[in-house]
Amino acid sequence: MKKFAVLLYPDFSLQEITCLTSALTVWFGEKIDYIASENKEYQSEEGLRGIPTKTTADAKITDYDCVILPGTINPMPALFDDRLIEFLKSGIGSDILFAAISSSPILLSKAGILKGKKFTSGYFMQMADTFDFIEKENFTHKGIVEEGNVITGIGMFFREFAVAVLKRFGYDIDSSFMRDTPDEYTEEDLTFYWTDEEYKEFLEELKAYNA
Repeated sequence: MKKFAVLLYPDFSLQEITCLTSALTVWFGEKIDYIASENKEYQSEEGLRGIPTKTTADAKITDYDCVILPGTINPMPALFDDRLIEFLKSGIGSDILFAAISSSPILLSKAGILKGKKFTSGYFMQMADTFDFIEKENFTHKGIVEEGNVITGIGMFFREFAVAVLKRFGYDIDSSFMRDTPDEYTEEDLTFYWTDEEYKEFLEELKAYNA
């Protein structure tokens, strides 16, 4: 099994990464570590509050095959979080896949991971004019850009972002990934049953609640 991590910081976007994270965990049985610079509560831009499973002090970035960076409506706290940036820097020269969507490629730029690489991002272009660590000449105005061990995407293309990451690891998905049309399904298609073994497991679990 591969090892995946998601970085957390203030106002991180769940919506931009949950196609990817749910496929990894529910479909393919992978475990994800959620890493932040502090062991404290972080609130997503949707208002959900969460706590990381590890801190940057506890984790070693090179233990992971893929590090996922969600977008954030407010990238400044993460951008000036030295512990977070140093954690990313420690992955330079490795074969980790860095997958960053929306505004989060700016964190990869500051960490030096995008040096000499084509990339895209959803941040406002004035930010590229403001920070000299952003290689504006390598900014590519496309929905998804893959170069080397980096995948970057614009937030509205969260599904395509997920597909790019999943395909990189060889997971079996097709063009209909998370894009099914309800009217194309029959009543039989939409009627669900456990296997006999799964039903037995459910009945065993139910006993604890009826005790």
